[in-house]
Order: sequence, then C-alpha cells, then structure tokens
Amino acid sequence: MLLWKEMPMEMGNGTTVQEFTLEGFPAIQNLGKVFFLVHLLAYLTSIVSNAIIVTITCADSRLHTPMYFFLSIFSCLECGIISAVIPKLLIIFLLSMQTISLSACFIQAFVTVFLGSAVFFLIAVMSLDRYVAICKPLHYPTIMNPKTCILLVTACFTLPFPLITGLVVKVSQLSFCGPHVIPHFFCDLGPLIHLSCSNTSSTEMLAFVLTSFILLTSLIITTIAYSNIVVTILRLPSAREKQKAFSTCSSHLIVLSLMYGSCVFIYVKPKQTNRLDSNREAALVNTVVTPLLNPVIYTLRNKQVHRALRETMCRMKISR
Repeated sequence: MLLWKEMPMEMGNGTTVQEFTLEGFPAIQNLGKVFFLVHLLAYLTSIVSNAIIVTITCADSRLHTPMYFFLSIFSCLECGIISAVIPKLLIIFLLSMQTISLSACFIQAFVTVFLGSAVFFLIAVMSLDRYVAICKPLHYPTIMNPKTCILLVTACFTLPFPLITGLVVKVSQLSFCGPHVIPHFFCDLGPLIHLSCSNTSSTEMLAFVLTSFILLTSLIITTIAYSNIVVTILRLPSAREKQKAFSTCSSHLIVLSLMYGSCVFIYVKPKQTNRLDSNREAALVNTVVTPLLNPVIYTLRNKQVHRALRETMCRMKISR
C-alpha cells in the first residue's frame, strides 16, 4: 500500500526528483510564529475534544448506541486527517522547513484523501441512522443492530480504498520535471497533477470522476435522509419538539455545508489547475475549522454526553 523505497525519480530531461517544496501560505509567512500558535491550539483542541468523545463513548454503557458508535469512528477519522496535515503545517510556520520527501508526499496524499473519502461515506451512514431513528423509531433497534452497524462502517473503508489507492498510484507514476513547488500546505492530488510534465488528461479525468462519485453519492444520500427528517419534524404536534429538532438539525447542516461546500469546490471540477490558490483556503475549512466544530455540534452540546462526561470525571476523582 504505497510503500516504496525513497529513490530518485528519473525524468525525461535528465533531472531527478527526491523531494517537493510545500509553498504553504507565503503571503503570511512573516507572521509564521503567530499562525503556528493559532494552528497548534486548534490542533490540540481538536485532538483532545475528539479523544474525549471516543473515551466517554467507550466508558459509558449508555452511549453504546449506533449513533455514538458512528460518532466515535468519525472522531477517529478526523484525528487521522488533521494529524496527517497539521504537524507539517506547524513546522512550516515555525521553522520554514517546507521540503517533503517524494514518498512522504504521496503517503500524505493517500492518507488524507482516503480518510476524507471514508468520512463522507460515514456522514451518509450517520444521516441514514438519524433518518431511521426519527422517521422509523419503532423499527430502529431491528434495523440498526450491531451487525448492521459494523457492516456499514466496514463499507465506509473498503469502498474508497481501492478507488483512492488506484488514483494515488496513477498520480505517482507521472513524471515531474519541475518546478517542484507545490502551491499548497500539504500534498493534495490536484496540485501534484498540476506539477507533472506528463500528459495528465486521463489522470485529471479519473480524479474528477472518482471524487465526484464519492462526494455526490454521499451528498445525495445525506440530502434525501435529511429531507425526510425535516418532513417528519414538520408533522410533530408540539411546537417545542419542532424547535428542538430543528435546532439540532440546523447545527448538523451547518457543518455538513462547510464540509461538502469546501470539498466540492476543491475536487469536483474537471481541470485541477483551476483556482489552486483558493483551494488552500477551502482546504483549511476541512483541516482546521470543521474538526473544531464537529465535537461541539455533534456531541459536546448533548446533555447525555455532558452527564456521561461528568460521571466519568467523578469516577476518576474517586479512584484517586
């Protein structure tokens, strides 16, 4: 799985490529230490808050439900994505060390795109879970049983794995004659394709088709699920129940809009050479903003999670 020796890549003009240079954010490089502290705080907050979600979900038996099972997997994926991207960005801000080896670059590209694809499939699964819970509550325990939940999560990983592996391998087989500066803060597939001196038309089309399939499939499922949820909520007799349900849904939809909007902007276009500069700002939404918002939106505002967290902390104090 993308594990190769770090060897010079022979080019058609006699040059070799052993590493790339990540451009980062050159316009704000003079404020590197300030942005280092900001992104370090955001990174640590995201890791800690997502780790808390996973910990209390495992520790409290009342949270052993499909919704919290999916949320804990979601938190693990978020931690994986930001851990693949943010540490290198912190090094760029603090030490201006912008080089990245050839193998590390493609491994980073694979991890971020693969885990990101799994996240979007998982979002679709979470939307279906909420649809069944709200629209078919009597059948919920039967439909969303442990076996079904495990199968759905497994599908979220197994479906994108061969697609993303094939795409990254195809990009890695392109020739890179220079320049070797990636106009991004991490190794993303679009900028890598743009740097190649090979004929990239088939690779661009493959990237467009695969990313469109993953994003649009997830988006369609999520849209259909939430549309049915909204219709069901509107039929609730109590105005207070409607307000409470819409409050929860609106919070979820804000995060989903940020995630889908930024990724559609970045990936769902036939020509990956377009808007590379603005892609950096859009990518920051997924690597910094949404990992911070997700724990708050999905669980930390939840009274059941608050109660579980307080009881877990009390047990820790007593054990001391």
